Amino acid sequence: MPFTSTQIKTLVDVELSALQDTRVSSHIRGLLVEPVAILREWDYGTPGQTYHCWSVLNHPKSNTGIAYCEFGFGPRSPWGLVWLSGESNMSMGMDSAWFESFMDAYFESQASVDLPIWRVFKQDGDSYPGTPVTEESDWDSTWKEINRLRSADSKARYNCYHTIAGAKRHCQ
Repeated sequence: MPFTSTQIKTLVDVELSALQDTRVSSHIRGLLVEPVAILREWDYGTPGQTYHCWSVLNHPKSNTGIAYCEFGFGPRSPWGLVWLSGESNMSMGMDSAWFESFMDAYFESQASVDLPIWRVFKQDGDSYPGTPVTEESDWDSTWKEINRLRSADSKARYNCYHTIAGAKRHCQ
């Protein structure tokens, strides 16, 4: 049986209720939209095949959002990063942009880089993400520091990560 707008909102609310960082939950709540089903092309099926995807979060600044779709990459990975507009961008996209949870999709989205929650981690051996070597900062400053450290210490591995409880996000 297909999902309803109310059920989609409940799925998001359940994940947000587990989030302890009010900066992140407030940011997300400010970007949530009333779930609306949008027909998106499924690039991996027969030509012209489409599925209804529920838009749940819009980030107009990047023209991207988060959608829920129980078909295509769902049900295993029902939360996807999608374009909000553009004639050639309205498909469901690639599998690498679909996630098991709403929060995983959020932390991989352009929306999450709006917040100063990013840190540089130095990875030692197999430990992941490693040891934090900076305080929280904005996305661009964190990457500037990663690049500086990688240039100064090419034998070490430096990663971008956050320390938000109950969420994943890294960029290498």
